[in-house]
Amino acid sequence: MTAFRYEQTVLFRHCDPARIMFFPRMLEVVNDAVESFFDRELGWSFHEIHPEWAVPTVEISTRFKVPCRLGETLTLAVSPTHIGRSSLSLATRCAVGNETRFETDQTLVCLNADGPPTAWPENVRQRVTSLLERQE
Repeated sequence: MTAFRYEQTVLFRHCDPARIMFFPRMLEVVNDAVESFFDRELGWSFHEIHPEWAVPTVEISTRFKVPCRLGETLTLAVSPTHIGRSSLSLATRCAVGNETRFETDQTLVCLNADGPPTAWPENVRQRVTSLLERQE
């Protein structure tokens, strides 16, 4: 399966004075890619999700390999790796061309408006399960 792809040009606002992307901005770009993944791949946009539901990140780990620089076009590839009753694990690889710049693994959890974890809606679960099956 080909991962969901999201492109982002490194803008001046992303960078420190040395024109290197500041690492918290990388996580913002990962979130932008995940938000787009939910909209385009899962058919459940953040606009629809909030405020009745929430899908916060509960765990995240990033390996920074090569700096991202002003003006580069980043390609983020988002792939689901596991779905539980209320959790969803995603792997995101950021590259410029064939060179990996950073990799992020994260776990999101589905919450209802009252806050406790809740099962993913069945249509979302089916789409993620289909994506996982295509990866095998």
